[in-house]
Amino acid sequence: MKLWQKEGVVTNDQIERFTVGRDREMDLYLAPFDVLGNIAHATMLQSIGLLGEQELLMLKAQLIAIYQEIEGGEFTIEDGVEDIHSQVELLLTRQLGDIGKKIHAGRSRNDQVLVDLKLFTRDRLWAVAEATRRVFDGLITRSEQHKDDLLPGYTHLQIAMPSSFGLWFGAYAEGLADDMMTLQTAYRFANRNPLGSGAGYGSSFPLNRTMTTELLGFEGMHVNVVYAQMSRGKTEQIALNALASIATTLSRMAMDICLYNSQNFGFLTLPDALTTGSSIMPHKKNPDVAELLRAKTNRLKALPMEVTLVMSNLPSGYHRDMQLLKEVLMPAFDELLDCLDITAFMLENIEVKTNLLDSDRYDLLFSVERVNELVLQGVPFREAYQTVGKEIAEHTYERPTQLNHTHEGSIGNLMNEQIVEHMNAAMSGFGAERVNEAIHSLLNELDGTN
Repeated sequence: MKLWQKEGVVTNDQIERFTVGRDREMDLYLAPFDVLGNIAHATMLQSIGLLGEQELLMLKAQLIAIYQEIEGGEFTIEDGVEDIHSQVELLLTRQLGDIGKKIHAGRSRNDQVLVDLKLFTRDRLWAVAEATRRVFDGLITRSEQHKDDLLPGYTHLQIAMPSSFGLWFGAYAEGLADDMMTLQTAYRFANRNPLGSGAGYGSSFPLNRTMTTELLGFEGMHVNVVYAQMSRGKTEQIALNALASIATTLSRMAMDICLYNSQNFGFLTLPDALTTGSSIMPHKKNPDVAELLRAKTNRLKALPMEVTLVMSNLPSGYHRDMQLLKEVLMPAFDELLDCLDITAFMLENIEVKTNLLDSDRYDLLFSVERVNELVLQGVPFREAYQTVGKEIAEHTYERPTQLNHTHEGSIGNLMNEQIVEHMNAAMSGFGAERVNEAIHSLLNELDGTN
């Protein structure tokens, strides 16, 4: 079954296989959201007189049954059915006859798939936000636990200045707080209603787009019907850019963990249960978790470019090219959520080594402290710098015994509470509570408990 199929017209099998591709597989991601879109659309159709009250009640009863089937993991798209939209309409028509055929009035498959994608993307972005917050909380906890455990700081992979595990964990926490801002932007762009734009040129029916916007909990609508369709591709790209931002933070942390876990660094260790061995070298404890985390997140960083290339040089209006974006977008959420989950688990189990800077191999880390010591005694900075350089060259340099980092965000003043405030502000800007209330109301109204 195809929503666009005309009586007596048969599509060539090879053409059908090529054009459908993996769409039926990807559309299973959209199944619950297609039902939600149908509920809102049917409710709106009844309000403008295109459905009777009893017809609406019958449609809602069938739609909740389909929704429950989806939630129970029993839903499938049947062989010969092109996509999720065709499957839902087919089920409604089987049960309700002509009433089921009425639900597509005032709608195109273009705005139907687009509203599904918006609802799916909004839902998954919030899931990523919550998973990111769990990793963030783990980083803040470890930062506070190890704020006094010093760590060599590097530039150019050469020892530079003293750092601390508190500073290191906290840095990645603040990185995720910034990433949450990009995630919020993507969420708010996905949280706009395209329903009612039809094939991109609206409808002669007096559709109430404000009503479907409110029913589905959208923050607002894409007003211009042509632009509503142009948001296809842009929605995916913005979402994937947000995922890539988080992936960038995770991949860099994974690389640090790989380095710091190695024997040449030896700053932290992963428990045996988080490592793997070698088939030939009995001593090996490989950080495969961190390595795969690095690879998976690096791969996620490439996905926005895939969307950019698919969308290159497309004029306004809908084009079938956009179908391929599902294959880029949907699995990306699964991948990043898996990466966030394993990162949270790894952070709970990392073992930090203490007293690292007691070794004389790190004496030169304190050269800036020595320069500043002279400056505080009244020596001009450039002269103090030259003096310490000469001490190092002549092997008369002695490292200071005190660290005096007290300014905001430094070793002695992490200010993690401000980083937490930044994260809290970013998460509160999503407006997810309003969305959850709207969807809860829509479903409760459907099953008669509202």
